[in-house]
Amino acid sequence: MKKLLILLFLCPLFALAQVAPKPFTIDGKLDGFTEGTDIKLYKNGDNSELASSKLVKGKFALKGNVTEPVLCFLVVGNDKPIELYVESGIISFKADKNEPGKHKVENSKSHAEFTVFIAAFMPLAQQLSALANTINNTMPGAERDGLMTTYTTAQQNIQNEIDKFINGNTKSGITPFVLNATYQFNEDPILLETRFNKLDATVRNSESGKQLQEFIAESKIGAVGTQSLDFTQPDTTGVPVSLSSFRGKYVLVDFWASWCRPCRDENPNVVENYNKFNKKNFTVLGVSLDRPGQKEKWLEAIHTDKLTWTQVSDLQFWNNAAAQLYKVKGIPQNFLVDPEGKIVAKNLRGPELEAKLCEILGCDTKGF
Repeated sequence: MKKLLILLFLCPLFALAQVAPKPFTIDGKLDGFTEGTDIKLYKNGDNSELASSKLVKGKFALKGNVTEPVLCFLVVGNDKPIELYVESGIISFKADKNEPGKHKVENSKSHAEFTVFIAAFMPLAQQLSALANTINNTMPGAERDGLMTTYTTAQQNIQNEIDKFINGNTKSGITPFVLNATYQFNEDPILLETRFNKLDATVRNSESGKQLQEFIAESKIGAVGTQSLDFTQPDTTGVPVSLSSFRGKYVLVDFWASWCRPCRDENPNVVENYNKFNKKNFTVLGVSLDRPGQKEKWLEAIHTDKLTWTQVSDLQFWNNAAAQLYKVKGIPQNFLVDPEGKIVAKNLRGPELEAKLCEILGCDTKGF
């Protein structure tokens, strides 16, 4: 289960590009703070300082430039940072030392929208986190099964809240940030793209919108529900073989290597499922990340592990062209491609591989 980061906002998935900046001013009034207290404003993500000032007679002014609405952290002395959405214009900020955690922000439409989202979203996220911790400390059984059902419902509630905000704020400048910060709760680039496409053109074409669009395009590579990317590599005899040549079949594109112990441990499972399903319009295309000049080790592993399906490799180790195309950072890794070339599953290992193939191709309860 993934842990929630502080407000989920410390590590954004993208950084803003450079465009013409616009000025902002934060007029602040603080009660109960020491004269001369340092006031600093930091940009979320890279923690760069946007502006600084000192408290004079209970007031301060921060001035700077932003390219578009951006989440920042306002730090008063040594107090806990305060989340503040900054946009061009004059923003009013008020706080009282005797009422920590309470502050008033005016004249920032983006901050108002941000506050509404956080008020609705954070309780759901905290509930999900608490459930995850409870599940992790609960033994398998009826109680854990019930908790998992509750967890699934909590996950869906979060997705519903995201959709509610996006559908009601298609012109809001903070929507790319919201989609960015909440992506970890689903990590489905197709759903992210669907939500992004609902935004107004002015938001999609903003700098943060363009950066999010680039992230979506990058994340869709090898994602379930997307079209597979074709590649061609030589087989064990040097004959070029393309992924597209398997069109019309279900094909498991299996990235592995002779030097990869987890891959070798998984190979018997792949062999077993290949033998079960190869007469049901299913095959495997092995792509090896073996090292340059070590073809014999590759061939030996194929023979030892009894891998009877098509094997290809350019023998370029981690620089294997197909692996780079699919953004493969670790092996074993696989992609199940349907007869039309669409990726329908990925990283199927152990019993998950047979379960998915049974779901797609059919199995009787007695096996094969």
